[in-house]
Amino acid sequence: MNPGNTGLGKQTIAYLAEHSPARIYLAARSESKATAAIEELQRDVPSAAIEYLSLDLKSFSSIAAAASTFKAKESRLDILLNNAGVMMTAYSTTEQGHENQFGTNHVGHALLTKLLMPVLLETAAQPDSDVRIINVSSMGMYGAPSGGIIFDQRALEKQYTWRRYGQSKLANILFTRELAARYPQITSVSIHPGVIVTDLYNEFVSTPWMKAGLWVYSLLWPILPGHFKDTKGGALCQTWAASVDKEKIVNGEFYRPVGIVYKGTAYSRDMGLAKKLWEWTEAEFQKHGY
Repeated sequence: MNPGNTGLGKQTIAYLAEHSPARIYLAARSESKATAAIEELQRDVPSAAIEYLSLDLKSFSSIAAAASTFKAKESRLDILLNNAGVMMTAYSTTEQGHENQFGTNHVGHALLTKLLMPVLLETAAQPDSDVRIINVSSMGMYGAPSGGIIFDQRALEKQYTWRRYGQSKLANILFTRELAARYPQITSVSIHPGVIVTDLYNEFVSTPWMKAGLWVYSLLWPILPGHFKDTKGGALCQTWAASVDKEKIVNGEFYRPVGIVYKGTAYSRDMGLAKKLWEWTEAEFQKHGY
């Protein structure tokens, strides 16, 4: 299952569809956009079995409905790719009161993963299984605030938007490490896809100076490692994580393009912080009955 009717998610589906999986679920908020994306994907791979799954990561009820719909249709799930996200947005909150970037990029994906975990575990118990959870993070984790994670969602309003984004991307890495520790029968990894310009940048590049900066930056792409001109390159690392031989990938690690273990920061390797994040997140779910 892969959230993504545009950008990296869509391109990853295109790569995976070429290998005839039994079914791919494309999760998205907009049915019309998802349907258009599926039609385009199936023009290139007519035999691809791709289904739309309604999902809004800012809404716990939408996440729960998506998980229920999936579980009603399927008895196994081999790959969960948590790919969707928002970036550099103005301060706002989700339905549950979480800061928009942290709530979407971390909390929403964490709840989806929790609700799908029974199916993932059932699949992992099958002979010759190879179940994977891939969480798309970013080198943006370097922008996380002092202390790594600010759990007070109202206090996040005082942080610059890139601090809030950095926190959400750090959370992806920490959540992955804790997943690996708690569920060793599943291979969970986080990845940095590289740097490309996708729809994620729409709000970020709304100012003339940012547009100019990205134009200059694009001139350097050919000589920078892990930097890509389009989604075909940007989707390689997560596709690698979904498909590489099991013995070539390490549970809990953070990878940069393509398939290279990346040390990250002290915060991103802090298992105490990972446990604290996990427990805080679980407490948030319990507040809302999940």
